[in-house]
Amino acid sequence: MSTAQALTLDQVVDPDRYPLPDLDSARGRAVISRARRELNTLGCTVLPDFIRPSLRETLEREGTALAPEAHVDVETVNVYNIAVDSTLPGDHPGRRTFQRGNAFVPRDRIPAGALIGRLYSDPAFQGFIARCFGLPQLHELADPLSGLVLNVVAPGMEHPWHFDTNEFTVSMLTRQAEDGGVFEYCPHIRSAHDEHFDDVRDVLDGRGERLIRRLPLRPGDLQLFKGRYALHRVSPVRGGTARHSAIFAYSERPGVIGSVARTRQLFGRVLPAHTAAEGRAVRGDRLLD
Repeated sequence: MSTAQALTLDQVVDPDRYPLPDLDSARGRAVISRARRELNTLGCTVLPDFIRPSLRETLEREGTALAPEAHVDVETVNVYNIAVDSTLPGDHPGRRTFQRGNAFVPRDRIPAGALIGRLYSDPAFQGFIARCFGLPQLHELADPLSGLVLNVVAPGMEHPWHFDTNEFTVSMLTRQAEDGGVFEYCPHIRSAHDEHFDDVRDVLDGRGERLIRRLPLRPGDLQLFKGRYALHRVSPVRGGTARHSAIFAYSERPGVIGSVARTRQLFGRVLPAHTAAEGRAVRGDRLLD
């Protein structure tokens, strides 16, 4: 990973296409305007070839080297990430269960010099992401495990339908699956005030095709997504190649650390920082998850 560590930001991201150091230039304003428009209307935008195409092989090689560090755990889940034995009405979509077999490489296993580590902590990249989401500032998660992760979906597995806890997600495909592994989502299927259980149930029961969008992604494409209100999944991976993607986690406020239960679920361990922060989480809505 020494090669990536030596690269400057403009060697990783083409400044003519994505002028991160000069966001107020005509080109910078145009890129941000398109991202905001698509986020507002579709809940998602993709910036193709955000990583220079010449670095795709490096991106994939680094992810492949990191993948064995992933915590792997197949568990029964529902779309709301709540206990599957919760007391819910019989027809509630939260009663639909799935097997989640994806895995995560935590931040403390990802070298700062890896391409995804280089991007995650770069102030210009963070400023660009904040502008795209229309936020004054973003902060890296204080969480020592979940701030930056590599997601691994092995052949035969999927990341089933779910909602995100965070209002926005920043991710990048680093290796495509041989077959399958398609990102599918239902933009604005719920709001902060209405769960729209009927629509969610239609998607889970195979009657919601009208609500589903499918997003073709290539390694190096940057995806900005509002996953709090959009039901989404990675479809089952087939063939002999796992799907890898980097997830860049930021927050609008400093000091954010994941809960003990969720951290143990994702990484199989917790650190003193998680125990110390337990119980201090602040919720911005009253949705199930």
